[in-house]
Amino acid sequence: MGIEIERKFLLKNDNWRNQVTKSIPFKQGYLTNEKDFTTRIRREGDKNKLTIKYAKSGISRKEFEYDIPFEDAECFFNDLIRDIVIEKTRHYVHFEGKTWEIDEFHGVNQGLVVAELELESETEKFIKPGWVGLDVSDDERYCNSVLLNQPYNTWS
Repeated sequence: MGIEIERKFLLKNDNWRNQVTKSIPFKQGYLTNEKDFTTRIRREGDKNKLTIKYAKSGISRKEFEYDIPFEDAECFFNDLIRDIVIEKTRHYVHFEGKTWEIDEFHGVNQGLVVAELELESETEKFIKPGWVGLDVSDDERYCNSVLLNQPYNTWS
């Protein structure tokens, strides 16, 4: 079992783009999507994962993640999830000893770009790059599982 401790930020500008070391297309859908409990299927490039997250407390939650065969993921996407998916490109940027994950959303969430940073503890100190803006870690609207039902392009 792992604990995910993650902060999420909006971006001030596109200055991060020239620092990207890797970009991977993501597709994910949910088998269970409740406020504090999700079961997700995710395709990260050519890897497929089943992830269970629950018991959110602050910016921490329990996380179990397992690799699954391509055929199993296809079955979930085709039979259970269908077209109700989050599509994004995840860009990786290294800054001051940390790896920032920048998600650039597509489809109904086009235009939304957020930076995520995984931490060792909720009180861990880190240096924010100049392109990092408002902390939205506590704003549920920016959770992928919420974006599924309340897409970015429907926000007023």
